[in-house]
Amino acid sequence: MDLSKKKNLAARTLNVGKERIVFINARLDEIKEAITKQDIRDLTKDGAIIIKNVKGRKRIIKKKKKRSTGKIRKKVNTRKRDYIIITRKLRNYLKELRTQGKLSKEEIKELRKKIRNKEFKSKAHLKQILKLNK
Repeated sequence: MDLSKKKNLAARTLNVGKERIVFINARLDEIKEAITKQDIRDLTKDGAIIIKNVKGRKRIIKKKKKRSTGKIRKKVNTRKRDYIIITRKLRNYLKELRTQGKLSKEEIKELRKKIRNKEFKSKAHLKQILKLNK
């Protein structure tokens, strides 16, 4: 005899899982006739339906994560990126000065070499050195 619907009803009524509900074999006829939630409550009081205790389980202790090659975060070296940004900025500034006619070709050539050798920290530094030379 299939009492799975009754087990579902009992589980919903008593707020427990289906696995915890046990029907007593001697009183299966009474359980079969139970239709309402109140019938299920009455049968649990009488002892026709038994609720098993909750099974415990051991707590699992998390393992410590080992440091391996994939876990290491390395700081990215931005030296090249910085060099590209500053050289482009300074070369564009030199181009502006050339179009304005403030510098000769020889001076621009020398300054470009200095830019390539990272002699200037910033555009302001380049302007300061240009003022000192004049």
